[in-house]
Amino acid sequence: MSARRTRIVDLIPAAAEGANVEITGWIRTSRFGKNISFVHVFDGSTPKTIQAILTPALAEAHKGDLGVGAAVRITGTWKASPGGEQAFEVAAHTVKIVGTCDASDYPLQKKRTSMEHLRTIAHLRPRTNTFQAVFRVRHAVSWHIHRFFHERGFLWIHTPIITTSDAEGAGELFEVVATGESGEPFFGRSAFLTVSGQLAVENFAQAFTDVYTFGPTFRAEHSHTTRHAAEFWMIEPEIAFADLDDVLALAEDFVKSVAEGVLTDCADDMAFFDRFIEKGLLDSLRAVLDAPFARVTWHEARALLAEAEAQGKTFEHAVSAPGFELQTEHERWLAEEHFGRPVFVTNYPASQKAFYMRLDDEETDGVATVAATDLLVPRIGELIGGSQREERLDVLDARLAAHGLPAETYWWYRDLRRYGSVPHGGFGLGLERLILWLTGMQNIRDVLPFPRTPGQAEF
Repeated sequence: MSARRTRIVDLIPAAAEGANVEITGWIRTSRFGKNISFVHVFDGSTPKTIQAILTPALAEAHKGDLGVGAAVRITGTWKASPGGEQAFEVAAHTVKIVGTCDASDYPLQKKRTSMEHLRTIAHLRPRTNTFQAVFRVRHAVSWHIHRFFHERGFLWIHTPIITTSDAEGAGELFEVVATGESGEPFFGRSAFLTVSGQLAVENFAQAFTDVYTFGPTFRAEHSHTTRHAAEFWMIEPEIAFADLDDVLALAEDFVKSVAEGVLTDCADDMAFFDRFIEKGLLDSLRAVLDAPFARVTWHEARALLAEAEAQGKTFEHAVSAPGFELQTEHERWLAEEHFGRPVFVTNYPASQKAFYMRLDDEETDGVATVAATDLLVPRIGELIGGSQREERLDVLDARLAAHGLPAETYWWYRDLRRYGSVPHGGFGLGLERLILWLTGMQNIRDVLPFPRTPGQAEF
């Protein structure tokens, strides 16, 4: 507990009745009447507010400055509340206006405001109930990610944000150029903002066995969907001496552990999401913790989709179409309607996946497949993408050539296959998609503190 001030989250369970307390924060609501006047103060440490009862003299002296949004410091006596939702309240002795707030044009009034409008005032939206809950959960998710890996002996590796390779081979990159650069590039060659830390963190898995990276990644994808952003955070563990089954086991353990931690630590916030954002959210998340994730191969998944289509299910992207690839509608049908729980889809066609994924020893129905997996969850679709990595140099070289990627660019990555190569694998999970799934929020822009999307980089 701070020696200078007390957070509301610490005050609520700790203060003894009759104790002198001081609260600091911002006013969420206020009411001034003949018989009683009060303000509700929040400080972001908890969904709960503190009700401060004002004497007639205090109310008269300050009511012009105690509107919604004002910052205050209030001292008083902690006492039992005779009614309302709170068990205790503060009988105010002194009120200090730390920061006034002009009520006439303050954008956050006591009325429902759309998510779209709140994105235009992203500097103020953290003060709303919804975004207070979102960013407390985001913090808790991040904390439990680190806790999970720390408790299992993983080493956190800070991989580069500036890179010279495209891990996905997608070409949708932001190029890094020095101001006024002309002639020789700053780094001696073209450089980009990273799309993934995976290739870099594999280096360390070949030395420390179990490692992970957790940091910002970037995609120059001109997409305006609710699931895509130009800047987002990725969690990417990598484990040595491991195959695809080990990757699946780690991924399932990881998702369940983080979800359980958030449900425990953010009970009030999660109840808010269940009540106001996604009805039934808590029950669906608890069901995830109680049952093993389903598993199905890509070919088996396609057969299930084809059977559903034959029975009258309509998909925008036909399952029988040449070059069929799973789309979000197929992923959600598998997770929501068929299995009713998270499901791992494994062994995708090699033509649909990245060069670094291990080529399976045998084909399926004449199709070369790779030891890859996507974890599909209800409401979201793909949450995790992972694979066993190709540890055989000759096969890796063939895969690079098939993707049109120059082997010399990946010389160091190829070296790992020459000097003590071992079977290894890992997965990538977008932090924001995990938060969407846990909270029921609908748009990635609303779980990012400062969303970066095509045409938008304000705040």
